[in-house]
Amino acid sequence: MGHILVTGSSRGIGKAALDALAARGAKVIGHSSGGASRPQAESGDGPPIIPADFGDPLAAQSLWQQTLELADGKIDAVVNNAGRFEANRLDRSDIEWLDAWEDTLRVNLTSAAQLSRFAVLHWQERGFAGRLVHVASRAAYRGDSPAHWHYAAAKSGMVAMHKTIARAYAKDGILSFAITPGFTDTSMAGDYLASRGGPGLLADIPLGRVATPDEIAAIIAFCALDAPPSMTGTVIDANGASFVR
Repeated sequence: MGHILVTGSSRGIGKAALDALAARGAKVIGHSSGGASRPQAESGDGPPIIPADFGDPLAAQSLWQQTLELADGKIDAVVNNAGRFEANRLDRSDIEWLDAWEDTLRVNLTSAAQLSRFAVLHWQERGFAGRLVHVASRAAYRGDSPAHWHYAAAKSGMVAMHKTIARAYAKDGILSFAITPGFTDTSMAGDYLASRGGPGLLADIPLGRVATPDEIAAIIAFCALDAPPSMTGTVIDANGASFVR
């Protein structure tokens, strides 16, 4: 089984996806937004982890190059999962609001676009098929809170990018899938739930609970390894029926 890069894999959905793919026999390479690297995983240490701060425009290219080296020059799939979810109040100063907008779009969308571009070129140049899996959000379709314009815009952009990639490169065997979770039981979502009233928000979820990272990871693994090619371009909702398209 081939090499798969999973971004934002130090915790939450990304960590669960890394583990799920590794359990299936994939040669996974992880990414963290900071901290020490683990470029050569030893027995019992888990997969290699490469640090890269996507707030830096050069970070995605550096991550791609380091991943290629660890993967012996061939990457078979990329899971774009890295994300930032921070409030950006409208009453901030203009420069504070704009900085937060641009930082969130760079981390949540631009870095995914960069890695997707590198991957598509990689697969085209070598003439073999590859898969992209984009972890977007329910916010792409129903929006988000007044303090999260930037997050909703980034995730909507990710879905549009995914559809464009799927339509453009299916003929080359390059497949693209997107997943749009609702609230998931991660530290990022936990902070948001607490800020918006906690359990009261569950009333908006017919399932009566938020998703678990393992549930989203199972969908990621399916898309990266099992989904039939005819599913390319698909967006898979996982929100407990809190938004039904």
